Amino acid sequence: MSLRNVLKGTGVALITPFKQNFEIDFNALEKLINYDINNGCEYLVTLGTTGETPTLNEEEKNAIIYFTYDVVKERVPVVVGIGGNNTKEVCKNLETYPLHKATAVLSASPYYSKPSQEGIFLHYKALAEASPKPVIVYNVPGRTGSNITATTTLRIAEELENIGGIKEASGNMIQCMHILKERPERFLVVSGDDHLTLPLIACGMDGVISVAANCFPKEFSEMVRLALHDDLNKARLLHYQCLEGNDLLFAENNPAGVKAFLAELGIIENVLRLPLVPLSKELHKKAKHYLSHNFKD
Repeated sequence: MSLRNVLKGTGVALITPFKQNFEIDFNALEKLINYDINNGCEYLVTLGTTGETPTLNEEEKNAIIYFTYDVVKERVPVVVGIGGNNTKEVCKNLETYPLHKATAVLSASPYYSKPSQEGIFLHYKALAEASPKPVIVYNVPGRTGSNITATTTLRIAEELENIGGIKEASGNMIQCMHILKERPERFLVVSGDDHLTLPLIACGMDGVISVAANCFPKEFSEMVRLALHDDLNKARLLHYQCLEGNDLLFAENNPAGVKAFLAELGIIENVLRLPLVPLSKELHKKAKHYLSHNFKD
């Protein structure tokens, strides 16, 4: 199965809502999932970095996966995030996490360790062999501390059949273009950078796994669909409508920005687990002003 056939368009990197006592707010999560699906997003990604996974224990992660399946009811595909810098432990999780209803797994390149390109390749080779579902590589140097080069990405795509695609968040347009030019036909390539989604789709990407689509699902997913259909003039209007919002989303940290927006929309409480904290008062005020002037309905 080519992931390009089932994960084209906008995937939402779901946040994890918390109550004031820092427990998971499953009612808010249900509200968010329905909000994003009903407003046109093509699939959901649970347990990504945006979901504050470093602060979740194993029991909580499993509960979120099962709950997401139950709420989604197969209306859209679900991708599950499973990553880390202990290859053996990631492989174990791939074998034990409830992936029976997942379409794919999203796995970030090992963070902090700064492995060589050969180490990165062998890490994903081990994941490909262990995973019961296709794996999507996640290249996000700003968080992991190391980049997956275009050469390594193409080697992974060509040699590892169970690696189905990549979420590219390097911000390096030239690197992305080399991947798009040489990738195998089956290999999914999506943006991991909301700001660059429109130009990257114009270069040939298949869509995005987005933070912004949590809170702007209708506008962002429509922008992506228009771009995928080469209607760049209309897509550009929505791109610029969301531009300032994207700036605010990432001004301090992720997901502080998106949680501030979702709180203003009445979907969640504005609570994060340490070491992350809510958006500063000044930026929150700007987010509220932006929403009131750009998304009045």
